[in-house]
Amino acid sequence: MASTGYTSDDITVLEGLEPVRRRPGMYIGGTDAKGYHHLLWEIVDNCVDEVINGFGSRIEVTLHADNKSATVRDDGRGIPIDVKKEFKKSALELVLTTLHAGGKFSSAQYQFSGGLHGVGSSVVNALSEQMTAEIRRDGFLWEQKYERGKAVTKLRKVGPARGTGTSITFHPDPQIFGKQEFSAETIRFRLDTKAFLHKGLEIVFHDQKAKTKETFQHAGGIADFLSQLIAERGKPPTAPLAFYFERPGEAGFRIEAALQWTESHEETIRSYVNAIPTTQGGTHEQGFKAAIVKAVRAFIETSNLAPKGVTLTAEDVREGLVGVLSVYMQEPQFQGQTKERLGSPEAQALVDGAVRPALERFLLENKTAGAQIVERIALAAKAREASRAAAQAVSRKTAVSHRLNLPGKLADCASTDPSKSELFIVEGDSAGGSAKQGRERKTQAILPLRGKVLNTEQASLQKVLENKELQDVVSALGCGVGADFKIERLRYHKIILLMDADSDGHHIATLLLTFFYRHLQPLIAGGFVYLAQPPLFRVDHGKETFWALDEEDRARIVGELPKNAHPDIMRFKGLGEMQPEELRRTTLDPATRRLLRVTIDDLVETDRVLAELMGKDVEARFKFIMERAAQADLDL
Repeated sequence: MASTGYTSDDITVLEGLEPVRRRPGMYIGGTDAKGYHHLLWEIVDNCVDEVINGFGSRIEVTLHADNKSATVRDDGRGIPIDVKKEFKKSALELVLTTLHAGGKFSSAQYQFSGGLHGVGSSVVNALSEQMTAEIRRDGFLWEQKYERGKAVTKLRKVGPARGTGTSITFHPDPQIFGKQEFSAETIRFRLDTKAFLHKGLEIVFHDQKAKTKETFQHAGGIADFLSQLIAERGKPPTAPLAFYFERPGEAGFRIEAALQWTESHEETIRSYVNAIPTTQGGTHEQGFKAAIVKAVRAFIETSNLAPKGVTLTAEDVREGLVGVLSVYMQEPQFQGQTKERLGSPEAQALVDGAVRPALERFLLENKTAGAQIVERIALAAKAREASRAAAQAVSRKTAVSHRLNLPGKLADCASTDPSKSELFIVEGDSAGGSAKQGRERKTQAILPLRGKVLNTEQASLQKVLENKELQDVVSALGCGVGADFKIERLRYHKIILLMDADSDGHHIATLLLTFFYRHLQPLIAGGFVYLAQPPLFRVDHGKETFWALDEEDRARIVGELPKNAHPDIMRFKGLGEMQPEELRRTTLDPATRRLLRVTIDDLVETDRVLAELMGKDVEARFKFIMERAAQADLDL
């Protein structure tokens, strides 16, 4: 038999933390901004674990002036510094340089923990250019330094110190993350949420660049968090009373929940396990939703409040609901190291069994509020049935109707294979004309938008479907919307928003993204939605032509030309000014264009920012603009 050439010499054994540096995505989900910030969350969560187990009450987070390094300090017990004889290393060094080393594999030290894998701190160390650990224990301050996961100094006794605690300073490695920076606003939002989840916890955030110091502490816990979420959403409560429930740890399971119905058309639930945000939900959230529906149905039956002429679905019951669920459990089973979804099967029954009777009792004890909620649910059911009828009128029923019921202004492609088909949603007839001439007719379809795009953050689904432009988008996509949505009927696997590279174009793109996020979110989650990157400038030098996305890109291109060069620079006022061939080369041709795929890194923060920017609350929008005025580039 011929040799394959595959021998033991081809087997690579990665030692220490090298696997983390080779495959960081396996441990932090990716090397994008989400993964970059995940390093900070891992260190903060270790501090929170000390607090939730009764060993600390204060955490300080400092974002350094370079925005590329941070220090996290707690007043917990301090990571042990005594030597483990079998390894001939201190416990501190083992924790920071070894995967699956930590004190959270046993409930003796940590009843509840956000990190059970024993990989958090060591992963941060592996992916940091530099890390310094300072430990206050036994009356002294101890220090050890690391670089890219390896100790570069011995553990040394710095001198006497009061109190106990751990301080970690780290600088994410640019070899892994490039030129990324921390976002002060993202950190501020996450820390504030942590403080809501722990009534006694004080978190101090120092932003050295902005020279600010903020303290987050919320005596009301998640009841206060619920009030803030409702205020941010900008929709008034259906009834004045909010439901709050707390059960201390029984059999290793602690639960806290708060909820209130509002006049919003959406359901908003924030769930957490051991203070970790589970943005993808999980078994605990399933139990929470089931408990709410069961409790409301039982109240309706007991109180003889069943609405006539309409059937209530679970979605009707939860429409407009804003809820917060926080559970603590021993050894939760998360799906993935980034812990975004809980998989522990027992959590569903535990949450359901705790919340359902408590909520039913709350409704029975507050019958006036309960009746208002039921009336609101009945209206939701009627609106759903009306929206379904409207949605069915604009959606394509079967694959056979590929050419039927499509908008008249849609220049469709010849291909009937969705995986090879692209839809460009283009701003205006002029740009639409250039795009139609410059496209590849076999695989690229063009849909020009002629009228005003509705702000769907402030509208019901029925109102959305009455908007001609959005109705045309839904018709062209073919996948339906609302209850009639079926992703398998999607006619294009690339949906590309092509707008002018100016403030008006950005506004229209934002309105469309709001529509996709609120009503067609699976298309974003599935990676089908993109933003085109048309050039704002054309730079001609001799026989060479360069295309610049913005002024910064133009300056870079000009700076790379010979010093005595005098290039011709043209700024496009809009896509309509571009010749079809120019549009094809820069924006339509897959071989030369630049596309940005639209992704959702954090549902919680995306939801908050959209509510602030696109909601009816002018004060929230003003606050958002004023806080970020120094960071923003305004195109007036």
